[in-house]
Amino acid sequence: MKIAVDFDGTIVEHAYPAIGKEIPFAVATLKRLQEDRHKLILWSVREGELLEEAVQWCKERGLEFYAVNRDYPEEEAEKNNHFSRKLKADLFIDDRNIGGLPDWGSIYEMVTHKLTFEDIYSGQDDDYQTSRHGNHHRSHHKKGFFARFK
Repeated sequence: MKIAVDFDGTIVEHAYPAIGKEIPFAVATLKRLQEDRHKLILWSVREGELLEEAVQWCKERGLEFYAVNRDYPEEEAEKNNHFSRKLKADLFIDDRNIGGLPDWGSIYEMVTHKLTFEDIYSGQDDDYQTSRHGNHHRSHHKKGFFARFK
């Protein structure tokens, strides 16, 4: 899956134009999603030097993105008549979601188990149960957005 990830307020605490402290488990979770073969796109309002600082901050922690503020690495605004800042990603992780930013453990569970925000926070999803030993059991029935993925 292609996943677009915001920087300020999502990977790091808000301190724009400075770079805030890492939000706990953000980098580790994103690296794990990459290990799970997801393509991550850094999607930020930052531009120019401020964007380069954010990219460098991530690289220093071993996190490199498939693309930055574009759909694919080679995309160039000047050579693309249809260029848009609106990305064609499957999911967006952003602190400005309706309901705010879940913790990174919940984000990982949502992506890997194809859960919705409601599944995680309502605690009423019959399709997703956690046993006493922490094992997750999911039926083959998918709901909402994730119904389109096999």
